Amino acid sequence: MAEQTGGDPLFESHDPIFDRKELLHVGHVPDEDRIVGRDDEIQSVAAEVGAITRGDPPNNVMIYGKTGTGKSLISRHVATRAQDAAQGNDIDCGVLYVDCSEANTETRTTRQLALSLKEQTEYQQNIPLRGVGTMEYYQHIWGILEDCFDAVIVILDEIDKLDNSNILMQLSRAREARKTDAYIGVIGISNKVQYRETLDERIDSSFGHRELFFHPYDASQLREIMRNREDAFQPDVLEDGTIELCAALAAKKHGDARKAIEILKEAGELARRIGSETVSEDHIQQAQEVAEINRIEELTSGATVHAKLALYALASCIITGDRETYKTREVYERYVGICELVATDPITENGLYRQLKEQAFLGVIESEKTGGGRSQGSYLLHRLVTDPKHIVKAVRRDASLEDLPTYDRLRETSPSTGNRDIDLTSFS
Repeated sequence: MAEQTGGDPLFESHDPIFDRKELLHVGHVPDEDRIVGRDDEIQSVAAEVGAITRGDPPNNVMIYGKTGTGKSLISRHVATRAQDAAQGNDIDCGVLYVDCSEANTETRTTRQLALSLKEQTEYQQNIPLRGVGTMEYYQHIWGILEDCFDAVIVILDEIDKLDNSNILMQLSRAREARKTDAYIGVIGISNKVQYRETLDERIDSSFGHRELFFHPYDASQLREIMRNREDAFQPDVLEDGTIELCAALAAKKHGDARKAIEILKEAGELARRIGSETVSEDHIQQAQEVAEINRIEELTSGATVHAKLALYALASCIITGDRETYKTREVYERYVGICELVATDPITENGLYRQLKEQAFLGVIESEKTGGGRSQGSYLLHRLVTDPKHIVKAVRRDASLEDLPTYDRLRETSPSTGNRDIDLTSFS
């Protein structure tokens, strides 16, 4: 029997699987020696903000990349090193981080910035949590910067979740408007490569940012990342081959380091639940499916209804058809019928193409340009990189789309002649 904690038999004092489980948590920021495969990206970000360490104005930068490619990790790592280097040169430099998926309005973002600045200084004025407008929070920000800082780096993570981008103009023009003499460098982070297209022309011009792109990790990099997390487990708990399998599965699916770590953690949780003394390749396989469903749900949670319906349309084509790839026109025909089911006006075929392109960037689908001969010309073929039932389940999590047919119902009504002839009215 396991040793008990505080005399209470309900709790074990020793975890048989995990030793330092915090190393597998999503929010864990690893030490520098655990950062793998991102030397070039570190240098690129440092080149944009490094001037701040010499008392010069930094560049604003937008970092794009799929989830789990190290965008947030590297931004915070470089910003912290820049802060230390600046302070070594007698430059008072601050680092501010905002998760815009939570602080998704200008008011919430400026409030968090003001409160973070106050925590780092001896600012005495009260900053209300509610009941005041955005401009009052800006006044606190300018006041603290003017009194306490020579420069500050502001990291806006998931910047595309903001309801408007006015804060970019306010921060980038603060010195020009004589609101503060402090230099302000902004690092924006997004997994939506088309974010810049949504910016107002004035804001885009004022922000004047550079753009960097982070590519997914490959299998060898993921293996090293996983090995750097082995001490999260008790000695000899991980069986031979589990690290390699976990990295291979993640690299094949998405190259997402966070999801690779999630697979490893979920495999450990599974082993503990069933009373296994080790984590095996079978546990990794089972955990991978759980992690993949979670990944798709996360990626689609912030997408538009039409993006979700586009994915659902492609998934239903595959489920009810006899092929793995479909043309944009074929997906659009299915999408229009699905819009009728949920009483939603469809967007144009070109609009659907853009939605599919965005999902290809996120790694949910793959799109390949091919030639159809003289009669058809070139066209795009789209395929899912995950099981279509995961897409169906994720899309139906949206309360407004929960009446869409389930995976099983789509399978039951699949016509033997192929998906082009499916009767969508049978679902209404």
